[in-house]
Amino acid sequence: MKNTALTHIHAALGAKMVPFAGYNMPVQYEGVNSEHETVRNGVGVFDVSHMGEFLLKGPNALELIQKVCTNDASVLFDGKAQYSCMPNGKGGIIDDLIIYRINEETYFIVVNASNIEKDWNWISEHNNLGVEMQNLSDQYSLLAIQGPKAAQAMQSLTNIDLSNMTYYTFQYGTFAGIENVMVSATGYTGSGGFEVYVKNEDAQRLWNAVFEAGESFGIKPIGLAARDTLRLEMGFCLYGNDIDDSTSPLEAGLGWITKFSKSFIDDTYLRNQKEAGLTRKLVAFEMVDRGIPRHNYPILDAQGNVIGKVTSGTMSPSMKIGIGLGYVKTEFAALDSEIFISIREKGIAAKVVKLPFYKK
Repeated sequence: MKNTALTHIHAALGAKMVPFAGYNMPVQYEGVNSEHETVRNGVGVFDVSHMGEFLLKGPNALELIQKVCTNDASVLFDGKAQYSCMPNGKGGIIDDLIIYRINEETYFIVVNASNIEKDWNWISEHNNLGVEMQNLSDQYSLLAIQGPKAAQAMQSLTNIDLSNMTYYTFQYGTFAGIENVMVSATGYTGSGGFEVYVKNEDAQRLWNAVFEAGESFGIKPIGLAARDTLRLEMGFCLYGNDIDDSTSPLEAGLGWITKFSKSFIDDTYLRNQKEAGLTRKLVAFEMVDRGIPRHNYPILDAQGNVIGKVTSGTMSPSMKIGIGLGYVKTEFAALDSEIFISIREKGIAAKVVKLPFYKK
């Protein structure tokens, strides 16, 4: 079990710690619902230092990224980030990731903690272009400072104009007295905020400064459980649940990051899949009757036939109803389609809805 540079702080705060992607991580502090509300209405801080970071450098860095990723990274400019995914050569997804363009020949890539080794090996395997690759995952800590009050609460710590940063951009500046810090207007909650990257040796200093600056704004530490309910209310995919090596980006509703205007691994396979028509799709659903959908629960039609399965599900803290994502046969994927979730061997009514579940 690996620890982050802040694990001892979470333990001292009384967080419930759990193993996650090989790391000892805080799942909750005072409770999922209250932590969820803190982020939706104020500002909360996640330690997501378990995430992986790679640096790709050289004149062919963009070419390598274009080959292994589905989105078109050629549209990026310095200070711009992009959501993308890597297909696995068989139509599935190796990982979803964020690509940051530092300059024309330097890209910073952030990947999921559980896939660091797999992703590194895959990109390395396809690097016949002489691109310099650095795995910085064990050197960096990452705080996600999320919520509508994040910019106001953190502005005193930095020379970057936080309130005027647009979504999916990033800047380097001084933050909490630490120089050359990358601050990114990204996150996984749908409530705005920033992700701040520092070297491990600066992590505790950053944490302390963030909580001191945010004290008057009611800032609180937030665990992975609330991170999951927040992202699910937005319909953001979680690798290992909603997308994996057996799901294609088109099936997962990620056609918007699958650009056939360029060539990439699996472009022919995915183009053929699109032309032939999908046999299943990832849908969002809300419970019509009372019930909480959970991962792997069967999804049924009105006759009780299995038509798919739940990939993510919870009781929405914001909306107070059961919500979920799941793959179903395409004929059941239209909006307002009636489906049933098998809960304790009983079909509980639900309907297909448009994302996000949570409307601000």
